[in-house]
Amino acid sequence: MIPQTREIKSFFYSQYFSDGVRITLGVLLPTIVLLQFGYFETGLTLSLGALCICVVDVPGPALHKRNAMLICNGLIFLVGIITGFARFNLYALGIEIAIFSFLFSMFTVYGNRAASVGTASLLIMIFMMDKENNTAGEIFIYSFTLLAGGIWYMLQSLLFFRIRPYRAAQQALGENMLDVVKFLRIKAEFYKTGTDFDDNYRKLVSQQIQVSQHQDVVREILFKSRITVKESTYASRILVITFVDLVDLYEQIMATHYDYTDIREKFGYTGVLEDISVILQGMADELDNIGFAILSNTRYNHLKNFDKKLEALKAKIDAVGVNEPGTSNLVLKKVLINLRDLNRRIADIFGYFQTKDSEALLERAAKVEYTKFVSHQDYSTEIFVDNLSLNSAAFKHSVRVALVCIFGFFITKSAEVMMLADYITGRKLVFGYHSYWVLLTIIVILKPGYSLSKQRNYQRLTGTIVGGLIGVAILIYINNTIIQFIFLIIFMVGAYSFQRLNYVVSVIMMTPYVLILFKFLGVGQLNIAQERIVDTIIGSIIAFIASNIIFPTWESDQLTPALRDVLHANTQYLNRIAAVMNGSASSTDYKLARKEVYVTSANLSAAFERMTSEPKSKQRKSKEVHKFVVLNHILSSYLATVASAAFSPNIQGKPHPDFLKLIRRSVAVLNDTGKKLNAKTVEVAIAEKTPSPPQATELPIIELNADEKLLKEQLGFINKVATDIAKVTDNYLA
Repeated sequence: MIPQTREIKSFFYSQYFSDGVRITLGVLLPTIVLLQFGYFETGLTLSLGALCICVVDVPGPALHKRNAMLICNGLIFLVGIITGFARFNLYALGIEIAIFSFLFSMFTVYGNRAASVGTASLLIMIFMMDKENNTAGEIFIYSFTLLAGGIWYMLQSLLFFRIRPYRAAQQALGENMLDVVKFLRIKAEFYKTGTDFDDNYRKLVSQQIQVSQHQDVVREILFKSRITVKESTYASRILVITFVDLVDLYEQIMATHYDYTDIREKFGYTGVLEDISVILQGMADELDNIGFAILSNTRYNHLKNFDKKLEALKAKIDAVGVNEPGTSNLVLKKVLINLRDLNRRIADIFGYFQTKDSEALLERAAKVEYTKFVSHQDYSTEIFVDNLSLNSAAFKHSVRVALVCIFGFFITKSAEVMMLADYITGRKLVFGYHSYWVLLTIIVILKPGYSLSKQRNYQRLTGTIVGGLIGVAILIYINNTIIQFIFLIIFMVGAYSFQRLNYVVSVIMMTPYVLILFKFLGVGQLNIAQERIVDTIIGSIIAFIASNIIFPTWESDQLTPALRDVLHANTQYLNRIAAVMNGSASSTDYKLARKEVYVTSANLSAAFERMTSEPKSKQRKSKEVHKFVVLNHILSSYLATVASAAFSPNIQGKPHPDFLKLIRRSVAVLNDTGKKLNAKTVEVAIAEKTPSPPQATELPIIELNADEKLLKEQLGFINKVATDIAKVTDNYLA
C-alpha cells in the first residue's frame, strides 16, 4: 500500500497548491513592494484589483484565461466608476446593486468561466460600497488603480504559463490518474467476500463524478491549448498519449464488472476472489506511483511485474474448473484476461516516460482528433435572451440574488441591526463600517440550486467561526509582528489552495488571514472578528431563508433531463458497439459515445447526491432514482465489458447473428424507455436482415465457442438491465 505521507506530498505538487502560491504572490506583492516606497494605500488598491481578477483564474487553457481576465478587467473598471458615483446616494446605490446582482448572476448561462467573471464584478461593487472617494477625480484614479492591479495579476499569471507551459496539463493529468487509482481500489473491494455491495456502489458512483470532472479539466487544458495542439513537441505529445491511454485504462477498469453476488456465491470459498482483489490493489499502487511521478515531475523507474502473480492466479482458476466439474470457470478466466489487459496498459503508460523513440509517439499523437472531444461554449446574446424566463433556473437564481442583495444592503443600514449586533456581542460595535461582509456572504453562499446553497452556507458559517477563533487566538497570544506576518502568508496560501479542493478549510484559513491583515491596517482586532462573525451569520440566515422561499430550485425538478441524457448516451454507446462488431464504426465515433456516457453518468450521479441533501419533503422518488443510478452504472460497466470483446478480431466484422439480435432488442427497449423521458430515438446501427429463401441444402448452424457463449450471456444480461431500467423509469414517472 502507498504510505499516507504520499497524499500530503501530492498536495504540495498539485495544481491546487501552485495556484495558491501564484494567487498569493499576485495579490500580496503590490502591497509589499509599494509599502517600501511609502505608497501603502496605492498598494492595497492594486492588491484589491488583483484579488478580484484571481477569481477568474480557474484551470483551463491560457488563451481562455487571458480572454476572461481581459473582459473582467474592463468590467471591474466600469463597475468601479459606476459604484463610486452611485454611493453618493443611498437609493442610487440600491438600484445599482439590484441591477448588477441580476445582470452578473445571469452570466451563469455561459458556463463556469463566465460565471466567475460575474462574481468578480459583483465583488468589486461590494468592496467599493464603503470607499471614501469624495470627488470625480478620486473615483477615476481609484478605478484606474484597480484596473492596474487586475492587469498586473493577469500578466503575472500568464507569465507562469509562459515559463512552464506544460506544467498545468501535467498536474491535471497526474491528479486525474490518482482519481482513477481511487476508482480502481473501490472496484477491487467488490472481490472481497466481506464487502457491502450497496455501500461500495455508492462510493464507486461518487468517485466516478470526481474522475469525470477531472477528465473534463484535462481535455480543456490539453485539447484547447494552442501550444499542445499546434506544436509537435515531445513534452506535449506524451501528455496527450498518456491521457488517451488513461481514458482507455479507465474503461478497462469499468469493464471488470460482473455479477458480483453470483461470483461470490460460486467462487467465494476458493480464495480466488481475494487474490483478484490483492492483484488489483497492487496494480493500483503501481498506477499511483506513475501518477505521483507525473504530478511531481519526477521519473518512476521500477514498475512491478505482475506476470508471476497472474500465472499463479491462472493456475488457481484452472484448478477450480478441474475440481468442480459442474461449475464453469469462464467468468474467472475473463476476469484474468481483463487483469492482463490492465497490466499491459499500465506498462504502456509507464513506458511512455522511459522511451527515447519520440517519433513513434509523435506519429501516434498526431492521429488524435482533438476538436471532437471538447465542448465549445456559445456566447451569443440569444442564449441570454432565451433565459429571461421563469422557466430558466439561471433567471430564477439571478432574480433571487438581486432581491436578497438589495434586502441585505438596506438591512445592514438599519438601526435595528446595529442593536441586534450589540445584543449578540454584548458590546458596542462600529456596525456598518464593514457591512459589505453581509453582501459578500450572500454572494458567496447563494447558488442556483438549494442543495449547493445549503452546503455552502454550512461551510461558510463553520469556517468563519472556527477561523475567527484561530485568528483571535493568534492576535492575543502572539505579539511578534514578524510571526504574525508569517501566519498571514501561510493562511493566505492555504485559503487560495483549498478554495477548489475543500471550501471549509479555505474559509477557516481565510478568516484569520483577513483578521491579521486588518490588524496590520490598524482597523481593530477583537471587534473586527466579532463583526465579521455577526455579518456572516446575518448573511447566512438571509441566504438560507431566500433559497427556501424565493423561486427555490429543487434537484428533483432537474432530474428528468439528467435521466434522459444518460439513457440516450448509453443507447448510443450500445449502438456504437454494435457498429464496431459489424465493422462499420470508427474508433473516434466509439470513443465520443463512450465519453458522453461518462459525462452524463457523472452529471446524473452528482444531481442525485445533491437531491439527497435537500429536505425529505422535496425529494421525489428518491428510491427509484437511486435504483436508476445503480442500474445505469451496471449497464455502462457491462457495455464496456462487451466493447472490449467487440474489438476482438474474432468478433469484429463477423459477429454471430445472436449477438446482433440481442443488441437490437436492448436498443429497442432503451429507445422505448427514452421516449417516455422525451429522449431522441437512436437509429439502430445494424439492420434486421431479410431472411433468404430456403435452399436445398441448409447451411450448418454455427456453434459458439466458450468466449462467445460468455459474450452472449453478457448481452443477455444487458437486455435484462435495460428491462429493469424500463421498469424503474415507469415507477419514477408514475
